[in-house]
Order: sequence, then C-alpha cells, then structure tokens
Amino acid sequence: MERAAIKERASELKTDARRGRSSAKAAADERDVLAKISEMAEPDRALAERVHAVITTTAPELAPKLWYGQPAYARDGKVMCFFRSGQVDKERYSSLGFTVEANLDADDGIWPTAYALTELSEAGEATLRELVRKAVS
Repeated sequence: MERAAIKERASELKTDARRGRSSAKAAADERDVLAKISEMAEPDRALAERVHAVITTTAPELAPKLWYGQPAYARDGKVMCFFRSGQVDKERYSSLGFTVEANLDADDGIWPTAYALTELSEAGEATLRELVRKAVS
C-alpha cells in the first residue's frame, strides 16, 4: 500500500514537470482529481465529491491536485489539505487531513491535523468550511 502511494507520487511529479504552471495544468490537475474521485467505490465517492465541492467553493484559491494518488488542495503548489479514501487505504474510515502549510495552530499548542469521515452532515459541512477558511487565513 505505501509502496503504491510512493509510485503514484513519483508519477504525479513527472506529470507536473511535463505540464508546467499554466491554466491548462490547473484544469488538467482538477480533471485528474475528479477522475480519481469517480474511481472510488461508494460511500467514499459520495463523501469525496462533497468534500471537493465544499473545499473548492469555500477556498477557490486552493488548486485541486493529486497527492500520493488521492485528492488534495494546494496553494502556490503546496498542499494544504487532502482527502484519504478509507477503502483505498484499507482503513475503517476515510479522512480529511491538513499539512503544516495550513494555518490551524491553536493557542494551547495542541490541535488535530486529520479528521475521520464516515458521513458529511450539514453540521459536518459547516465544520469543514470553517476549518478550510481558517487553514487558508
């Protein structure tokens, strides 16, 4: 599983190098993310589609791209948050994670960097929107 993710990441880097930094690259990256989401089995597909919609509408400055073979969202080429399919990773649940690029630091020195996702209710979407807003602030 880890070996496959590393191979996918190497392939992503080669693809990025070929595409350059154009609007065509951004469109191709988003198509890659949407294609990866469409390959996911239910219920992960529906969950990933909703996460994608919430992130892209809440923070349009984040560019969708693949990262280790899974959907991610970057600013200036640096991934800020990512979705991990539980089924692809052979885990009990999917997750939404944030990298060190995200502005989620808490005053008390402790904060979560990943969230387990089994469904996304309206309250969950509101929480996700707030996390994304804070991450890009």
